[in-house]
Amino acid sequence: MSTMRAVVIESTGEPDVLNVSEIEQPAAANSEFLVKVIAAGVNPIDAKTRGGRGVSSFLDYPAVLGNDFSGIVVSSPYEGHPIKPGDEVYGMSAVPRYSGSYAEFVTVPAMSLARKPKALSHVEAAAVPLAALTAWGMVVELAKAHEGQRILIHAGAGGVGHFAIQFARFFGAWVIATGSTRNLGWLTELGANEVIDYTTTRFEDVVTEVDVVIDLIGNVHDETGSRSLAVLRPGGLIVNAPSGSFDTLVDEATAAGVRSSHYKVSADGTTLAVISRLLESGDVRVFVDKVFPLEDAADAHRALETGHTRGKIVLTVSDV
Repeated sequence: MSTMRAVVIESTGEPDVLNVSEIEQPAAANSEFLVKVIAAGVNPIDAKTRGGRGVSSFLDYPAVLGNDFSGIVVSSPYEGHPIKPGDEVYGMSAVPRYSGSYAEFVTVPAMSLARKPKALSHVEAAAVPLAALTAWGMVVELAKAHEGQRILIHAGAGGVGHFAIQFARFFGAWVIATGSTRNLGWLTELGANEVIDYTTTRFEDVVTEVDVVIDLIGNVHDETGSRSLAVLRPGGLIVNAPSGSFDTLVDEATAAGVRSSHYKVSADGTTLAVISRLLESGDVRVFVDKVFPLEDAADAHRALETGHTRGKIVLTVSDV
């Protein structure tokens, strides 16, 4: 039996429940790849699950968290597969159905990874999949961003938000983004046409008749989700994530005369390959705020939970 180094939790709780352990290395079956993880992204869903929310009720302990990974293929599903051992890939390990990426190795279905963009380091690539796929699903698939459309994006400086701004602008929308004072200039650099400092200005006082709201906050802070309904045009659309942040969305939106949907991300390697082309061309870029070694996963979670991360946090797991 081969073993590997991983960060595991034996139960939910504060960041200190994250501990490095030696556990059994996963084995690939059917159409799965075995991937050596070089870097792993840290996402809010990881912290929620660790704390007892998120997908914690589905975990088997000891559990390994982490969805995003960038690494090197150890084994492919079959000899003729175009992605072969030694190739650099990135993607998502769908916790809790699969063991997570805070580990030296992951197994992942062929449909859930793509070739790593050559322009990105493993650390940069590990910051992309979950956040970029979430932003793509909300902005491109549901909102169908296009020229002439007005889109309001809350929490524009976060992992999902900084991709959402770039995707919306790429497809020609007029982008309005909310953020803190220190991030306003950066949001403009990302492509926001208008920026609103949520620490000094109520967005509903300065914005009206938008076509779409990309709500990355919900009602967990200052009833942002409910307040957003008032700035939509009649028949406009609000798309909400993360899960559980705006449970009354559908009823409130219906009462307000607007359309609504929650969004949950899929580990879709085909879409990730499309996003890769935008990253390679420079039309979209990823920002990594902080990098921690795997052993300091607890500190990475503490940094994430301050709520002031710009872009993404990444763990370094192995050497190339």
